[in-house]
Amino acid sequence: MRSLGQRPVTGSYEDPRVAELRTAVSQLRRQLAALPSEFPDRAIAEDELAALAAMASGGSPEIPRLRNSLLLIAGAIGSVSALARGLTGVRDAVDLFGEPTQRG
Repeated sequence: MRSLGQRPVTGSYEDPRVAELRTAVSQLRRQLAALPSEFPDRAIAEDELAALAAMASGGSPEIPRLRNSLLLIAGAIGSVSALARGLTGVRDAVDLFGEPTQRG
């Protein structure tokens, strides 16, 4: 018997790095939403977190894009100490994907 909204696990595979990214992004988005104060780059952080969530839901995110989003998020909320733990979680999840491959 499965709960409402859950897919059967038979024959399905999800990259654990993607699952970790999805979880970390979700946690930081909740922390950001709960933060009562406004700051100048909040919209940038929210937009980039939405982009990361979309990449994670796609299943195979592009590493350079992940890193770019992480830099934008860090720049936008880096000085907000209440979000430091969540930001670290997202950074650690992005790091699971390794370095982007060099072309050329």
